[in-house]
Amino acid sequence: MRARAIEVMAPFLSDVYDVGGGTVRSGRDDDTALVGRQRERTLLERSLERARSAAGGSAMVLRGEAGIGKTALLDWTAARAERSGFTVLRAGGSEAEVGIAFGALHQVLGPLLGNSRALPPPQRAALERALGLRDGLPSGGFMVGASALALLAKEARRRPVLILVDDLHWVDSSSAAVFLFLHQRLTDLRTVMVCTSRPGGPALDGWPALPVDVEALSGDDSRTLLSRWHPALAAATAQRVVAEAAGNPLALAELPGQLATEHRQGIAPLPEQLPLGQRLEALFVRRLRALPADAARLLLLTALDSADGTIGEAVFGPGSAADGTSTEPDPCPGRTEHLLGHIEAAGLASLDQAGRLVFRHPLVRSAVIASAAEPELRAAHRTLAGRLREDDPRRLVHEASAAEGPAEPLAARLQEAGTRIALRGGDAEGALLLDRAAALSVDPEARARRLTWAAVMSARGGRLAYAARLVEELKRGPVPQDVAPLFAYAVVYVDQSHHVDFASTFSLLPAALAALTAPGAPDAPVHGDLVEQMFFKLLLASAYTGDPRGWETLERHRERVSPAARLCHRAWADPPRTAHGAEAELRAMVTRMTARRETGAAWLLLWAAAAVDGADPDLWRLFSGEHAYATQGSVAKSRCHQAFLRGRWDAAEDCLREADTAEELGYHTNALLFRHYYAYFLAGRGDERGLREIRQRIAPIAARARMRFVTDHLDHLDALAALAHGRYEESYARLRRMMTPGELPGDLSWFHLPFFDFVAAAVRCGRQAEALALVAAGRAARMDEISGHHAFLLAAATALVAEDEGADAADAAYAAAYAVPGAGRWVFDLARLRLAHGSRLCARGRRAEADELLHTAFRTFRELRATPWEQRCQDELRAVGLLPDPAAPACPLTAQELRIARLVATGLTNKEVGAALKLSPRTVGAALYRIFPKLGITSRAALARALAAPPEQGPLRPGS
Repeated sequence: MRARAIEVMAPFLSDVYDVGGGTVRSGRDDDTALVGRQRERTLLERSLERARSAAGGSAMVLRGEAGIGKTALLDWTAARAERSGFTVLRAGGSEAEVGIAFGALHQVLGPLLGNSRALPPPQRAALERALGLRDGLPSGGFMVGASALALLAKEARRRPVLILVDDLHWVDSSSAAVFLFLHQRLTDLRTVMVCTSRPGGPALDGWPALPVDVEALSGDDSRTLLSRWHPALAAATAQRVVAEAAGNPLALAELPGQLATEHRQGIAPLPEQLPLGQRLEALFVRRLRALPADAARLLLLTALDSADGTIGEAVFGPGSAADGTSTEPDPCPGRTEHLLGHIEAAGLASLDQAGRLVFRHPLVRSAVIASAAEPELRAAHRTLAGRLREDDPRRLVHEASAAEGPAEPLAARLQEAGTRIALRGGDAEGALLLDRAAALSVDPEARARRLTWAAVMSARGGRLAYAARLVEELKRGPVPQDVAPLFAYAVVYVDQSHHVDFASTFSLLPAALAALTAPGAPDAPVHGDLVEQMFFKLLLASAYTGDPRGWETLERHRERVSPAARLCHRAWADPPRTAHGAEAELRAMVTRMTARRETGAAWLLLWAAAAVDGADPDLWRLFSGEHAYATQGSVAKSRCHQAFLRGRWDAAEDCLREADTAEELGYHTNALLFRHYYAYFLAGRGDERGLREIRQRIAPIAARARMRFVTDHLDHLDALAALAHGRYEESYARLRRMMTPGELPGDLSWFHLPFFDFVAAAVRCGRQAEALALVAAGRAARMDEISGHHAFLLAAATALVAEDEGADAADAAYAAAYAVPGAGRWVFDLARLRLAHGSRLCARGRRAEADELLHTAFRTFRELRATPWEQRCQDELRAVGLLPDPAAPACPLTAQELRIARLVATGLTNKEVGAALKLSPRTVGAALYRIFPKLGITSRAALARALAAPPEQGPLRPGS
């Protein structure tokens, strides 16, 4: 194996050294047995077993600091999977190649590309174009992901598949986005995906699964591992190393090797401080400095070229065959052995079984690059560029890194490549190339143009902090007039999303829109859909702040934008007067757009849906192929709010996780909004303490940004929480500051959300006239024609004020509210309406009808964990004798079982009971099979006695 590896490296090594021969020292044994990590191993083994048994696929991220053992867990998983017949596909992120679009995806799919001929032609073409195997642009990120999924599915039908991705924080954004796409669709495949990432760097944007934190080893496990690696270490020295290493396996392995013999043997006292954590890198730097210059250069070339820690094709050169062999003879016999001996003896890298030079740890690669001088780095990049084909995208990156000064032809090539990558869906990678092109630009104006495009592309690609840095750099000099609107857009994008600041929106965008739409302005190909995007950004800022300058500008330009943009404007501008038919129009547009996948228009429809609570899976599906966080974060906000409205309150914690992700990625406005959406769940549950904590965290930020969308919502949510606890006067007073009886506010785009609460509070406070006035205003404004939620809330409020019109009118109003199409979607609002209705029926002595309504509402509130509302239901039931004293034991029967038991007790047959309750006779029989043992009886005849007996169990327990 070593001889073959030497032959493989021979043509490259001729460029590396000119020193004499030497002998080879063997590297340390590769001991892959794990110590500890039982939790992680159990999770990984469970995932493998599910895939092995065809129970389903899964994905996870192992997160931990450098050297904590993440790669060792991947190795262990790979070994287990290979023994079980898995196809193991592996990739590793590389800091040197983070700008190569789809680079890591190529590593994963490389072994399967021979099967790509079985894919449908469009999928095969999209995949091969994305991976640079075919000229032309793929049809979009969705098609690339779908093609990769199809290729994996084909392999998974043959045998289970394990995908391992190391150093996710260094994986190019395009590949990471496709990995996320795959993760969301692995459930039905015999496929497991395991990725690793560091805590300090972002994992997959929007990754739904919680990362598995790989923690420090315990003291016992640390001692076991240390004794395995360094058995001759003195006891006192071992104790100190274990303490200083703090459970980091890499530190346990490396620190003793840095100690003098007298320290290891316990003869001399140890140094006062041992380097740990980030300082571990310095250990490798010292070893590098002790290497011969040619060996260090070999490692540098490997570090700069490789994406997986091995010497690759660029290092071997075109003389290397596909199987890793070479036809060129070693020009310096014996010297290869000499170099490898030094490298392995230093513990920096070693040859694996395939003859590849593998770094000891990712930190080694970082140390190799960090310790190299600028001339050495440039020389290495020149060597690598010369070894790559002209059309290889890596060659251009190496050429740029090798450049010593401005080089306009190279800058132009970088710009062209960056634009091409962005069109393939790699905005973030394209931005990196544009940034490099700007650095090599000779003309200051060309540099500013390239930086401006880089800022916009990086923002679209989800690298907001990077975009902010570019914008600040651009602000220090003049911006050419032809890209001034684009620069304004970049500034606004960064301010809105990163700085939580909307001032620049109103100072820059009106003029920029005027310039773009003026007679003689550049044609659309120059700025693409920039007018539409600016319109959208202005609409966002106007809805968030209510600034009249924004609404005035939008009104001036609304005829120059697409139907989707005009719909979005109508939905938000003044809904009581402009949004009629908005939800129906939204549905029609979503249906028409599904096939065409127009991303910009889909964004506008997503925001329009937010105004009318109309987001649903059909709309979210339009974004399934869009991977950048800018898009996925917006979809996540939509999902969070819909989860509240539709009663999926188990998703509440998702809001906080999404907020943390947004904060980590620099999307501070998104983080604020996610916490604001979390406040909805707190208010619905009456958690006033949690609500106060959220308000203290986000209200000052929102107030500084004049973000009424958040501050007004928080006031509404305080009123909702007060309503939950029966403080009706307080709730009314808060809502009265937001709404005026008799009119619907034009400056409160989401007026429908507090509408029902205002009416409920006013009625409970005895302010019937004010409640009636607001309901009349809703009818006059045809509020029910805006959306299904608007229609239900108007009907529910109408029912609350119908009591004065008599029992029949009230019954009809409640029935009308329940009959609103889709009423069941608004779970929390519907439960509150049932509670109000049941309470009124109790007051009129209609206990049987009230019983069903109140118990149904109770079950809903209990499922939502809305405790104050649950208690209100219990109080109503107990007040009219429908609920026993809390001290009395509860009936073991559910509501349905109790109804069946009572009918059977009268002598009806199963068929007759089924007809009365609209159940099948079989269902009735199955219920009796459960009822008899619950009541301690064995026959139908005993039912009447059991039900009439003194209530050992009492009547129906609430919510059963």
